[in-house]
Amino acid sequence: MFLYGKGIQNVNKLKLVLAVVFVLAGIAGFIYLNESAMVIRVLSILVGILLAVIIAKYTTQGQEFYSFCKESSEETKKVVWPSRKESLQTSGVVFAFVVVMALFLWLIDAALMSLVKLMMNQDA
Repeated sequence: MFLYGKGIQNVNKLKLVLAVVFVLAGIAGFIYLNESAMVIRVLSILVGILLAVIIAKYTTQGQEFYSFCKESSEETKKVVWPSRKESLQTSGVVFAFVVVMALFLWLIDAALMSLVKLMMNQDA
């Protein structure tokens, strides 16, 4: 049993290393193809990433991550999202607060500027 578990761990590590190698190969292709069109160069990176994701999905960690993503997607469907009216009202309150704070800070700035000019004996 111990050897079986160790073998699975080694296979997972090998797959993850292979995934990293594919990403690095995509980056190397991007650098090597510096004379080619940008589309070809970007495709080399995208193909490397795609192959890495496909390989990583079949590791233990990849399967756990995929399961986590599915559960997260299901949870977002359970969330009660605000209605359009509630969203607009909340946005309006935030906007009004920002305007009020901007005016307040402008008044404080103007008062402090006048105070500094007065202290420096300059015309206010």
